[in-house]
Amino acid sequence: MSDFIPPAKPLIGDEERAAVDRVLRSGMVAQGPEVAAFEREFSEHFVPGRPSVAVNSGTAGLHLGLLAAGVGPGDEVIVPSFTFAATGNSVALTGARPVFADIEPETFTLDPASVEAAITDRTKGIMPVHLYGHPARMRALAEIADRHGIALYEDAAQAHGASLDGRPVGSFGAFAMFSLYPTKNMTSGEGGMIVAADDEIARTARLLRNQGMERQYENEIIGFNARMTDIHAAIGRVQLTKVDGWTRTRQANAAFLDAHLRGVVVPPVADGAVHVYHQYTIRVADDRDGFVAALKDEHQVGSGVYYPIPNHRLPSLAGYAPGVELAETERAAREVVSLPVHPSLSQGDLERIVAAVEAVAGAGA
Repeated sequence: MSDFIPPAKPLIGDEERAAVDRVLRSGMVAQGPEVAAFEREFSEHFVPGRPSVAVNSGTAGLHLGLLAAGVGPGDEVIVPSFTFAATGNSVALTGARPVFADIEPETFTLDPASVEAAITDRTKGIMPVHLYGHPARMRALAEIADRHGIALYEDAAQAHGASLDGRPVGSFGAFAMFSLYPTKNMTSGEGGMIVAADDEIARTARLLRNQGMERQYENEIIGFNARMTDIHAAIGRVQLTKVDGWTRTRQANAAFLDAHLRGVVVPPVADGAVHVYHQYTIRVADDRDGFVAALKDEHQVGSGVYYPIPNHRLPSLAGYAPGVELAETERAAREVVSLPVHPSLSQGDLERIVAAVEAVAGAGA
């Protein structure tokens, strides 16, 4: 029997282990010089000219970013429902209301027309998700935000290195959040990075992550403990040196799948967009769950379904969305399957994935 091909695979090597050992030998394992260096290097690599603030998770990054941008009780923030729950959770945690809008079928990202229809006099901002590594429709969303005098934020959890018209994601909003969870395109073991449009938001985020203080015992505001450790930052610094190569491999793997898959709808890429393929997401219109089971059971090919229950129907968030109907979100939740695209795939793995999809699709799983 062939070896199982996993849908995702974290890449941690000897360099990351050596970096952790270096920090452990230093005796300084909490937030310190590694975090400061990681923040500086992350900004330089992905969003030059914008300050970065490292935190202990992507969700903390969204939560603190929204707070630092002034979001709070009485506000509304428009978000997609077709995303991980952290997007809506982070808005709710500020005391604001997440307002769910529909997605475009091609890119799985916020539909500007649905966003416009969701704006009220309480709307504070719009927070698109650059889902699966494809940038959202930022030109149209920025125009809507400007016209209505509201803010734009970015959930870039899955989009390290993605861009639109030569402009990197993370450079459009008042802040952006990049996740550093193990299965993302790069990792720090666990963590998140807030990238801010200005020094004031960055400073407030730094206060919020550290009990409201920049200097010990001089607490300026009510804050959290959301610090990143030097151990995690050391891992992230090494990963920064590798992520561009991994992205090129993901893109090459996606190009192979694009060229050879038949019988399923492969992910299109919008004009001017650079897709970094955190996930390679196809659509299976009939019996998606049977398709997934057959890939695994008959062909030893793993896959993922992100996300089978839209946020607006989750028990935790449904109370914010009574009567909401999002047709494209519901269709995507029924049809999407993410195939392996990670950098660890061999050419033989890619050929097996194609053969498996062709066999299952042809059998009408």
